[in-house]
Amino acid sequence: MAGRKTGHDHNNRQGVTNMQPRERVTFSPIEGRPTLKFPDGVRMVIWPVLALEDWDISRAMARMVIVPPQLQPLLPDHPNWSWHEYGMRVGFWRMKKMLERVGATPTVTLNARVCESYPQVVQACVDAGWELNAHGYEQIPMHKLDDQRASINKSMDTIEKFWGRRPRGWFGPGLTQTFDTLDYLSEAGIEYIGDWVLDDEPVTLKTTHKPVVALPYNFEIHDIVMFTSQYHPSGMFYDRAMDQFNCLYEEAAERPKIMAIACHPYLSGVPHRLAHVERTFAELLGRDGVVSWTGEQILDWYLKQQKAS
Repeated sequence: MAGRKTGHDHNNRQGVTNMQPRERVTFSPIEGRPTLKFPDGVRMVIWPVLALEDWDISRAMARMVIVPPQLQPLLPDHPNWSWHEYGMRVGFWRMKKMLERVGATPTVTLNARVCESYPQVVQACVDAGWELNAHGYEQIPMHKLDDQRASINKSMDTIEKFWGRRPRGWFGPGLTQTFDTLDYLSEAGIEYIGDWVLDDEPVTLKTTHKPVVALPYNFEIHDIVMFTSQYHPSGMFYDRAMDQFNCLYEEAAERPKIMAIACHPYLSGVPHRLAHVERTFAELLGRDGVVSWTGEQILDWYLKQQKAS
């Protein structure tokens, strides 16, 4: 439509360069790359990521566990809203106890509005000493925002007010970005992202402000992908995680490996999955030289390695 002002147009008027991903990161094959080194006694790092989200019932739900009658999305979507709500009322608390039993300290990627909608949940994370990572203000794709910069700053400010610290890391809602998002994130103080799955090791990304580090993430040791996209039975969590781990653990004899595991309380925190999730973390963290680190621990290790090189 002629003359229509989109969110993307608005962001362009703020002077961002629209860099393509290949302009932000130099291609570097892992073969022949200088080898990073973990501290003595560490062979491999498990990075648990726990997503806490706010789903606005006036909008279409971010995910569906049950399809609507005649396959036509309905608003308000009470069935799927209540599924997510179970995760915050029950599933989170079940998962918190499990993570404490296995000694896994997660990065909590947080829609900032959760600080207002579910303050008891966020306070429990803070009291446990878990890292808070920004995940947008609410669960709306970055492409749908009228003003990314304002939304990012609102997200950061809201979490900082609750936590007393500004988040260092970011996951986009639904892992979404536009070409401009990294520049706004860097401007707001973000030091690392988890949205890109392009490497087994951290990589440094160019922005119009300070560099941002992309930490090694994956989309398949991930409860949303396994259970709401690929429709696997609950036991697949353990089976696939162990297959991934066994390959990386062998390769970790030669260079450091990091394995992210992504969970959501409304999926991993339900009764028929929790035992599979717990068994996975317990076995992985029981192996020699395997530790659980948060995103900011991985970032600090990588930055120290870069200074030393």
